[in-house]
Amino acid sequence: MGQIQDQVLVIFGASGDLTYRKLIPALFDLFMQDLLPRNFTILGVSRTEFTDATFRDKMNDGIRQFAYFKNPSKEKLTVFDEKLHYLAIETKEASEYVKLQHKLKKIDHDHQTGGNYLFYLSTPPALYGLIPQFLAKFGLNKGHNGFPRLIIEKPFGEDVYSAFQLNKLLLEFFKEEQIYRIDHYLGKETVQNVLVTRFANGIYEPLWNRNYIDRVEITAAESLGVEGRGGYYDHAGALRDMVQNHLLQLVALVAMEPPTEISAGAIRNEKMKVFQSLRPLKEHDLFNSVIRGQYMSSNIRGGHFKGYREEVGVDPMSRTETYVALKFFIDNWRWGGVPFYIRTGKRMPTRVSEIVIHFKPTPHKLFVSNPDFWTMGNQLVLRIHPDEGILLKTGMKVPGAGFEVKTVNMDFHYKDLQETYVPGAYERLLLDGMMGDATLYTRGDGLEAAWCFVQPILDFWKHNPNAPLYGYPAGTWGPDCADKLIGGEKQTWRYPCKNLADDGIYCEL
Repeated sequence: MGQIQDQVLVIFGASGDLTYRKLIPALFDLFMQDLLPRNFTILGVSRTEFTDATFRDKMNDGIRQFAYFKNPSKEKLTVFDEKLHYLAIETKEASEYVKLQHKLKKIDHDHQTGGNYLFYLSTPPALYGLIPQFLAKFGLNKGHNGFPRLIIEKPFGEDVYSAFQLNKLLLEFFKEEQIYRIDHYLGKETVQNVLVTRFANGIYEPLWNRNYIDRVEITAAESLGVEGRGGYYDHAGALRDMVQNHLLQLVALVAMEPPTEISAGAIRNEKMKVFQSLRPLKEHDLFNSVIRGQYMSSNIRGGHFKGYREEVGVDPMSRTETYVALKFFIDNWRWGGVPFYIRTGKRMPTRVSEIVIHFKPTPHKLFVSNPDFWTMGNQLVLRIHPDEGILLKTGMKVPGAGFEVKTVNMDFHYKDLQETYVPGAYERLLLDGMMGDATLYTRGDGLEAAWCFVQPILDFWKHNPNAPLYGYPAGTWGPDCADKLIGGEKQTWRYPCKNLADDGIYCEL
């Protein structure tokens, strides 16, 4: 790992939940591993009237609850607290940013941070265009003596038009190489391991194409509902919340060509080629290759769960999707004719995210005693959450007379690396941002291309009130018609269990 320059991390929206639950605990974990630069300061900025002392008290509570090193010594916590500062300003008013300018100059003088600023926008999206503009007004985007960088949380736009407009606006004040669009999924170790699995192993990459792969399936399921976020979610929906960003980023990692080197430019160039190769969805596809669902009330384990339309903040007649399943193709040499299936949903039986590579069956079925094996075939499962690891399903002979074939699991679990610390997603992404490594961040053109792919679906739902919206009981795997998307008589989605180790044996839901 390269040397990290001394710097100030400025968190806008520092009084919010993301800072309390994710950002400060992740920074504290980096501190406990001696990964922060020697002269490093965190400046929280928000409208809430905190002092340095009250801000530190609140963040200490977040550390005790959400950090990996949640039981630090008093001495360690005191040293970390000295890095925490706070400034209350009205973030919507340009004139207020002179206070920020003066505060940063004082921090540079007192803590020798070198004029290097990493601005993190943990704010409502309405401020994404304003804050960079106000920073530029006071020269905080120039980096006369150091570097300025800008990290922006999702959602980045609510449709293709607003995403293009926001990109254009940001580029008026910051250069593309200064802008870091964060997608926390890309910070997960198991997501990054997709690249290593593919490109570090000679046994996988030769098979990673249309000649050997039957289909690719990606699932991101959540057991929770909207959890008090009904007002936000009813405007966003699953397509905007999960598909346009997280799931299409996973598709790009699975489908991309080998980069020339492990660098931000090379990897993001190959991902962009995948987005450019996505076959546009036509009217026929919008009717037949997209399934939209919404969870309904049901009883689970003796408890009653509300339907989506009964949630606080949700329109009682809402047609917002809490489930999306999608079939599409990537029109290039490697993937021509291979269907990709992605799905995401709320109020499903368990929380699980995984990528499943379904390999084609052998051309001649010599061992026909177990037709179920031939229906399922060989699968490579890359589990992102929980029980992170890799699972290969292969056929083995059952001991005894004859040639009965049984599916067995060969697996690896990250939890088996008992001496290895697995960093959290925000830990990795914050560290990369401090280093100026944009590999795991989304580039503007890639983000726009992803929006271009999903926009026809949004337009179709908006302009066709009769577009199907299927209900599914809370606690199930989505609408009962979802398996028809796969197409085969016996082929279905893979229904993952919580435990990868006991996959195919029992489910803990």
